[in-house]
Amino acid sequence: MSPAKKPSTVRVGIGGWTYEPWRGSFYPEGLAHARELQHASRRLTAIEVNGTYYSTFKPPTFRKWHDETPDGFIFSLKANRFATNRKVLGAAGDSVARFTGSGLEELRAKLGPIVWQFMPTKAFEAEDFEAFLALLPKKAGSRTLQHVMDVRHPSFLCEAYRALAAKYGVSTVFTDAEKFPSFDEPQGPIAYARLMRAESGHPAGYAPRALDAWAERAKGWAGERPTFVYFINGAKERAPAAAQALLQRLGWTPPEPEPAPPKRGRGK
Repeated sequence: MSPAKKPSTVRVGIGGWTYEPWRGSFYPEGLAHARELQHASRRLTAIEVNGTYYSTFKPPTFRKWHDETPDGFIFSLKANRFATNRKVLGAAGDSVARFTGSGLEELRAKLGPIVWQFMPTKAFEAEDFEAFLALLPKKAGSRTLQHVMDVRHPSFLCEAYRALAAKYGVSTVFTDAEKFPSFDEPQGPIAYARLMRAESGHPAGYAPRALDAWAERAKGWAGERPTFVYFINGAKERAPAAAQALLQRLGWTPPEPEPAPPKRGRGK
């Protein structure tokens, strides 16, 4: 048995792992819902979890995700919306603490960046945003936290915001989308890209030449810092194919599929 190649230094994935149109394409027909994470985590190298944005999870859930996925797999977690969808960000202390204290450390080495996503209507106010950044803990249990800001109002595209982000050591999402503004390149110690222009007319969501270009850009980012690329929205049904096509261009080979559970025989 030949060993699988080491994962690319670029982590590539999708948003979540439960989406009905992926059944029969990304997921084999008849695959139990309970085995979808197992399947996805052996064909991608990362997943951005959406559920943590809407709900509070408990330590056993994070532990279960850890145990179902292979070594080297990474989860990015969206922080709970109660911390970011508010008028005064500096008053989010309780919500921040509730999320970061919910058991994230149970993911152990598979805990990746924490993404703090803000509403498109949330404008940059330097004093209040700095108060928010000061609330973000450096650790959850013994695990170091890496914070990434997903800011969506054009007022954030300024030197004052960049200086604050650098002061607190946080990164900023690079978004490729028509509806959200973005810096031209990822900002901060982590390169975190969310690609949102997949089209249903392409089997892999993007034309081959576009995927070639994204692979080269991702390699360039990865030469300087940890890099994450997620295919989000657009033609969402194409997201897994896009992620797999990019991973192939980056030289990653998936591990062998997990064995199917044994079938129960009939008693004689």
